[in-house]
Amino acid sequence: MVMRKVFRMSWVRLSFVLTGFILAFAGCGNPKKTNTTAGDSTATTTTPTTASKTDTAAYAGMVHISAGTFQMGTDDPDFKDSKPVHAVTLKDYWIDKHEVTNAEYEKFVDATGYKTVAEQKLNPADYPGVDPAALVPGSGVFTAPPQPVTLDNPLQWWKYVAGANWKHPYGPKSDLKGKENYPVVHISYDDALTYAKWAGKRLPTEAEWEFAARGNKPNTTYYWGTELHPNGKMMSNNYQGHFPDKDTGEDGYKGLAPVMSFPPDANGLYDMEGNVWEWCNDFYRPDYYAHSPVNNPQGPSDSFDPDDPNTIARVQRGGSFICSEQYCIRYKAGSRGKGEVKSASDNLGFRCVKD
Repeated sequence: MVMRKVFRMSWVRLSFVLTGFILAFAGCGNPKKTNTTAGDSTATTTTPTTASKTDTAAYAGMVHISAGTFQMGTDDPDFKDSKPVHAVTLKDYWIDKHEVTNAEYEKFVDATGYKTVAEQKLNPADYPGVDPAALVPGSGVFTAPPQPVTLDNPLQWWKYVAGANWKHPYGPKSDLKGKENYPVVHISYDDALTYAKWAGKRLPTEAEWEFAARGNKPNTTYYWGTELHPNGKMMSNNYQGHFPDKDTGEDGYKGLAPVMSFPPDANGLYDMEGNVWEWCNDFYRPDYYAHSPVNNPQGPSDSFDPDDPNTIARVQRGGSFICSEQYCIRYKAGSRGKGEVKSASDNLGFRCVKD
């Protein structure tokens, strides 16, 4: 039987040394396999609509989402932290049409001189007992093993690469030439928040992100409908083939894809499923939906991740290019991801919103 583990990898430079690298990961779910359709078929949705394009430069590249009410979450038993399905009403807002790109992030860095968490030196005082020589800046990079492996140890396909960061996504010898229109990656929550403030925007709440992703669709398995590949059409950048050793690239890409490479949703938004995980502003708690307010929820007042209770975690949404039906399935509609606020990897980016 194929193991479909509900899992989201989160690199945290706070934990333990393994073969000279500082690595940690947090799981988020159980390996249970089910064959259910996500969502509440009886839920009603007030559809957000897109406004005409504004000529105001501040809203360039953004889509207007009208105020409305929708059913947030999913009944899929694989996603216990996405229950119960509950009504949420939001005021209107604007959201980036696509994920923040390398070119856009470069403008921010050029203007501010900002250094991402993955570029910053590590303080030995924060890592007592660790050889200072091992405390090198870097980030997590998905690295396919040369042969099939069991799916019980993510370190078989995740590597901490010294020198990996947004400018060098696969390590010091890599660069962004020809990838200006790709989503920026190796971005921690702190990095995303700093960019958003500089741009005069903010990170979306989890509710705003899901409302925009659902568009005019009721609660279905995927944000576009009930089938992963309707009529054989690739709708997002996910993993095809045998995970994690053989990505067949049937969707046209092995790894990241340029933004806007797949069909937009009903709101004209791109890559709300797959490509890269996207940070939301909310703290993560698996029990939040049970008492979330109806109107414009902002997330819980603090964080609790039962898989790693000593860290501060924020919500991530949308899944990434390594999400597979065989393993990581949290690209499905209504599902939630999470990450420690200083973690980064080559499948983690963001988009912004504006009031």
